[in-house]
Amino acid sequence: MSKDKFLRGALVLTAAGLMVKIIGSVNRILLSRLLGGEGIGLYQMAYPVYLLLLSISSAGIPIAISILVSERVAKNEYRSVRHVFSTSIKMMAGVGLVLAILLYLAAGWSVSTGIVRDPRAYYALIALTPAIFFASILACFRGFFQGWQLMTPPAVSQIVEQFVRVCTMIVLAYLLLPHGLEYAAAGAAFGAVPGSLTGILVLGYFYKKYNKSWREKENLLPVDTPLESTGKLIKRMLLLALPVSLANVMVPVSSSVDMLIVPNRLVDVGYSIKEATTLFGYLAGMAQPLIMMATIPTLSLAASLVPAISEAFTLKDFDIVCEKSSTAMKLCCLITVPAAVGMVTLATPISVLLYGTAKAATAICHSGPAIWLLGMQQITAGMLQGTGNINLPMIHMVIGIIVKVFAVYFLTNATFNIVGAAWATNISFALIAFLNIWALSKLGIKFKYGAIMKIVFAAISMGIFCYVVEPMVLGYKLLTILAVVMAGVIYVVMLCLLGVLNKEEASKLPILKKFIK
Repeated sequence: MSKDKFLRGALVLTAAGLMVKIIGSVNRILLSRLLGGEGIGLYQMAYPVYLLLLSISSAGIPIAISILVSERVAKNEYRSVRHVFSTSIKMMAGVGLVLAILLYLAAGWSVSTGIVRDPRAYYALIALTPAIFFASILACFRGFFQGWQLMTPPAVSQIVEQFVRVCTMIVLAYLLLPHGLEYAAAGAAFGAVPGSLTGILVLGYFYKKYNKSWREKENLLPVDTPLESTGKLIKRMLLLALPVSLANVMVPVSSSVDMLIVPNRLVDVGYSIKEATTLFGYLAGMAQPLIMMATIPTLSLAASLVPAISEAFTLKDFDIVCEKSSTAMKLCCLITVPAAVGMVTLATPISVLLYGTAKAATAICHSGPAIWLLGMQQITAGMLQGTGNINLPMIHMVIGIIVKVFAVYFLTNATFNIVGAAWATNISFALIAFLNIWALSKLGIKFKYGAIMKIVFAAISMGIFCYVVEPMVLGYKLLTILAVVMAGVIYVVMLCLLGVLNKEEASKLPILKKFIK
């Protein structure tokens, strides 16, 4: 395995993640204009149910399969790799089918009991049922390729899946709109079905493409190589997948903490319902999406890191484990620290540029540190998962959410209002990241904190420039964009002056290595 393979994989997944986000943004704009607030409301009543079932059924499967596959690839057990894949496909097809049937049967019950408030959302719920089956199988394919550290197939499938999904949503919503909003919303929801099915077909094509070389590797092994029993393999897979799935369920739970507590606390301390809703909109609807967008690279890096760490850990090559972990943390800081500083110092121009108002600037400014903290949380969770410590990220996340509940309640007060809510999130991310880093240190994995401090210094130097020019660019979109570009140049120059990236490290990066050569 080349040392930069996981970096190349991270870059591919990042590009795919950005493309998927862009396509999704276009979809939200078009669908909102087509269906209006009422139609989008019907769609949103059904889609979270689908996402929850998907998180329960298959959120942890790609990581579990990638760990199992990478372990066997490291030991050249290629027949066992195929056994893992075939077993996971059969298991997840069964799980997906059961959950799809349950959703179909529970759709009417959820409407009649008032869990889903508007009866018209029933059709959207029904339309989503086949998607759970196909998405469960799709998760197996993605985990399989990630285990081989082949990130291009999952990346291509994500983009194609999102494109087909969006096109289907728009076309069906448009065609069904004359029959009623409920049917148009159902048509939009059904877009997930051909999307996931297309994703399977794309990965099926890649599977066929690589299958010949995999067969050749299998033929080099003795035919009588014993395989792990199916029951034992399923048990191991579930033990790996369940904690990751629970951790994924914790993500919407963490967001729900803000939704359930922040508006009520603002009303309790003297704000009107309208004012509380507006302030919460600045935080949840404007600031937090920027955090999610900025951490796409670190999320991709974490996904690519898991099989790379798992492979080295299986071979008991602890030096490689430490090297990849240190490189990943360094890259995480290189990306997230300047993004956090830029979001803090240019909050007002960014708010005006993106949202046409300066009123979200306070929420954006105080949410900035979350970019760095969440990035470290994602990366360190990937390291722990790669070393087989699957339960720890979930446990740490539960602790972080409990702390966040208390922090949101006490900090969202008359003095701090929405600023307190933003810092409650920062505190939660910081605590989870610290617990992950502490657990890694117990395993003997440490980071180059000197290099990280240099990155912070370079970002602060960039931030000083942003602070100085911020009043000059306010209200001017072109100048704001120019200021961001200039800040990036200053940051890169400072990195070079401080010697943060040496030639050997830069030569491992997928794009920079071409210029180094």
